[in-house]
Amino acid sequence: MPETLIDMAKALVMAQIEARYVTPDNLRTELHSTYDTLRQLQAMENENSGDAGAAGERSSPEMPDWKKTISKYAIICLECGDSLKQLSRRHLQRHGLDSKAYRRKYGIPREQPLSARVATARRRQLAKSIRPWEKAHTAKSAPKRTRSSQAKQTPS
Repeated sequence: MPETLIDMAKALVMAQIEARYVTPDNLRTELHSTYDTLRQLQAMENENSGDAGAAGERSSPEMPDWKKTISKYAIICLECGDSLKQLSRRHLQRHGLDSKAYRRKYGIPREQPLSARVATARRRQLAKSIRPWEKAHTAKSAPKRTRSSQAKQTPS
């Protein structure tokens, strides 16, 4: 296993080159980017190891606050940063997630809609005006007419 950050960065970039083609122009950029990321991670690791005894401190990076991503007119996807009216099933599938996995990953409660507040309010208002629960109840209680019962009722 590589000992220094430079060796680790070289090993990671070599693995990237083996997995996919990297142009010579991008090779230097990839190496610098990987090295900088490793250096930042090492600095964070060193800071966290010194504060390990402090109460309330976590060694893992902090989760983004999902409450800040839901605004009046839009919801921001925590995976890609897109601003949408609603996080649809199709959009979440692009990230390899479904709504249940997305909620679990970011700690969003099941009761929280994955849509902008205006869209949620409009949907709620529409449901209250249509009152589908009453229509479903009356449809179940009404007798169903079949062709055989209609044929018996017609005089011959």
